[in-house]
Amino acid sequence: MIWALVIVPIVAGLLCYALPRSAENAAKWIAVGVSFAAFLVVAFGYGLPDESLRWLQRPFAANFHVGLNGPGYWIVLLLALTTGCALMVTRLPRGRDFVAQMLILLGAMTGVFVARDLMLFALFWDLMLIPVFIVLVAWSPTKSSATAWKYLIYNLTGGLALLLATAAFGIVQGTTDVIGAAPGSLAQISPLWSFWIFAGFTLAFLIKTPVFPFHTWAPDTYADLPAPMAAVVSAVQSKAGLYGFIVVGSALLGGPMHRAAAAMIALGLISLVYGALAALAQDDTKRIVAYSSLSHLGLIVLAVFSFDPIAYGGAVVYIVAHGLFSAGLFMTIGEVELREDTRLLSRLGGLGARNPRLAGGLTLVALAALGLPGLCGFAGEILILTGLYSAGLVWQTIVALVPIVLAAAYMLRLFQGTMHGPELADLPEREDLSPIEFLALAPLVVAIVLLGVNPGPLAASAASHGTVANAVARVETP
Repeated sequence: MIWALVIVPIVAGLLCYALPRSAENAAKWIAVGVSFAAFLVVAFGYGLPDESLRWLQRPFAANFHVGLNGPGYWIVLLLALTTGCALMVTRLPRGRDFVAQMLILLGAMTGVFVARDLMLFALFWDLMLIPVFIVLVAWSPTKSSATAWKYLIYNLTGGLALLLATAAFGIVQGTTDVIGAAPGSLAQISPLWSFWIFAGFTLAFLIKTPVFPFHTWAPDTYADLPAPMAAVVSAVQSKAGLYGFIVVGSALLGGPMHRAAAAMIALGLISLVYGALAALAQDDTKRIVAYSSLSHLGLIVLAVFSFDPIAYGGAVVYIVAHGLFSAGLFMTIGEVELREDTRLLSRLGGLGARNPRLAGGLTLVALAALGLPGLCGFAGEILILTGLYSAGLVWQTIVALVPIVLAAAYMLRLFQGTMHGPELADLPEREDLSPIEFLALAPLVVAIVLLGVNPGPLAASAASHGTVANAVARVETP
């Protein structure tokens, strides 16, 4: 059943190419059906038994081992939901080919978060780059492949480092089937080997998250991707690095994680502040969201390297929260661009008066992003800040408050610049959100409210799960 979550979307994506090019609408709704079917399977599949099949025996043991539990469960649930919602609003040339790539991306990213073998994890890590690269080449509005190659070179560099580190880990331990392993079940790694293995993992995870100064691929990628895929990449693919730090770095290499904590916290703080200031300076609405993501994800880096159980639970809540409001932001911005043929704040204004449903949707996701109490963004932030303070990171907590306040400035600027103010005369008249577009945004809005009102179950399940609990236990005694 778990393998079906990986294989079915990829096969469905490939089969979309068998449809005639004129069957774009059929391909779209097939993809929507596959995505929401995956969501239902995951929603009712918590605790499904792991599935494992022998893969390699030499030079180390590796298995096709997958499982659906822990932090990965919530991220896969988020992935299926955001993919289905994003596909519902897809209206692009060569739509059949685009939705095929979206399905392949869904399967590949699911593989990352259900893999329980490090070699399988590394395989899907690189596989999920391919659909994004293809879409950047074929659908980039700038008609330039520079962004695609920048994305690929950055992330393949990280993928190669991850693969080498995984191979070294397998040689030292004799197996790579270790994600979720119990404390004490793995042999001690010498300081020299653990340093280089951790360095390889860390480079891959920092690039993917992204964290300053490895972030420069992200704003260009988010700006050039069509809004539906930008929504999914921002919501979920950027979480692969954070997930890696939690289930691979913290759980398997606690000593090096602890020794690197000061440097990683410094990078997280820089990302927090730099991302917020850069978001304030942007005119392109997509780049505002891209730089805001850099800031928000920097806060999660602080949580992970605080090694505090409350902060860890908050990190998982905020991973899901950021995915929800980030996807919502890219979807609503995409609708603005589709209607007005621009996404520049300097050319937008006054859209709320004739687009009340669009304005309402953007209002709620922007308020979640700026951390309004009662919505999911606030729930994650308050748990992380509480955990940071309880871990003794007092001045870091104070610094982290500054970009959180700045989030209100750039999100209100984004909303007011598009929905309020004078309406520019050269903008064409377009209709408000259609029922289908409104329905696509509704699940994200509902989830944003529900998680904001009651984040406890997600935080408790994350903090009590073996992966996180073992991670905290291991870093306490490096």
